[in-house]
Amino acid sequence: MNEFENNVQSKRNDLIDSGVAFVVSFGFFTVLFAVGTIISVVGS
Repeated sequence: MNEFENNVQSKRNDLIDSGVAFVVSFGFFTVLFAVGTIISVVGS
């Protein structure tokens, strides 16, 4: 067996980390889109 499989640093579920990363990135781009839309509406 591989030595890295025996000594795992993080035993957390990868699905939770992936979900958090997706939500954070989705939120970031949503805020970016909302700011751009607000600037576009106010500017015209």
